[in-house]
Amino acid sequence: MGALMYRLDRFEGPLDLLLSLINKNKVNIEDIPISLICSQYLEYISGAEAMNMEIASEFLVMASELMLIKSRMLLPRPEPPEEDPRRELADALKRYREAKAAAQRLAERYSIFSGRMVKDTDEISVDKTFVADHDPELLRIAMRRISAYMEAVEEASQAFTPMLGRRVVPVGAKIESILEQMQKSGRSTLRELIANEATRQDVITAFIAILELIRIHRLLIDEDISEGEDSGTVHGLDTVFILNTDESTVLSDERIAHEVY
Repeated sequence: MGALMYRLDRFEGPLDLLLSLINKNKVNIEDIPISLICSQYLEYISGAEAMNMEIASEFLVMASELMLIKSRMLLPRPEPPEEDPRRELADALKRYREAKAAAQRLAERYSIFSGRMVKDTDEISVDKTFVADHDPELLRIAMRRISAYMEAVEEASQAFTPMLGRRVVPVGAKIESILEQMQKSGRSTLRELIANEATRQDVITAFIAILELIRIHRLLIDEDISEGEDSGTVHGLDTVFILNTDESTVLSDERIAHEVY
């Protein structure tokens, strides 16, 4: 018995010893070689040098259960065959293995976090106590800044004019206005056509109207450019438009009526 590696007091119970034997022999817990495990288990029991009597009784009860399972395995199987005598023991060993693994993980976390203390968050209240020893000059400066800010806010609110309150000129009306201007002058630059527009919205409307007149060939771009510039150069606001009086090249009035916005 001098070759024994373990003592019973190193195991937490009979299931712990059985699980150690199964792992040592590298056998499947679902297919326990009951004769081998039972023999090794009894060898540990008989070879223990010192046993706690309360623990020893649990080991002896398990030994008797192993002997019972072994005897049932040796007996002829009845028809129909009964449930595997090892099933109940295998289920108990699986549950114990899971509980032991969970206990080990919890013990690791306990060793890491047990020495820590978490302090509750303190609510820091604002000190609203009035301090009477403020510098009068600093108070006057602060008051002037507050007054200036309030006046600026009030002026900004009064100067604001809602866009919805302004009259929106339709594109069709802007087309008629541009045609009247072109009939008087015969030619105009883009700058001249939008010079009288008061708002950004009016400029956009006028530009859309000019594009529409170009599309129906009522306005033509003057391609004559100053000497030294490449042909086809875009002049931006100085682009010159000419009123096209050749009705054969202009879309009919009916088509314009359907296509103008």
